[in-house]
Amino acid sequence: MVRTKQIAPILEELAGELDGQLKITKLNVDENPDIAMRYQVMSIPTLLVIDGGDVKKKIVGAKGKGALMQELDEFLATSH
Repeated sequence: MVRTKQIAPILEELAGELDGQLKITKLNVDENPDIAMRYQVMSIPTLLVIDGGDVKKKIVGAKGKGALMQELDEFLATSH
């Protein structure tokens, strides 16, 4: 099982690999509670796929790289 702190390096790796296809950013919910409430973030980590201001997908819980790639595949231009 991947723990919350272990997901950060995975996301950094994916950000490099998916550059130009997907933008990965981080938000500290303790410092931005209004944004966390707006997007109904109840647990950490929560990943949101946002397109044009709309949430297209919400991924809750720490996952490994392979599982994240499967979750994000529908948003990628090419299959990996």
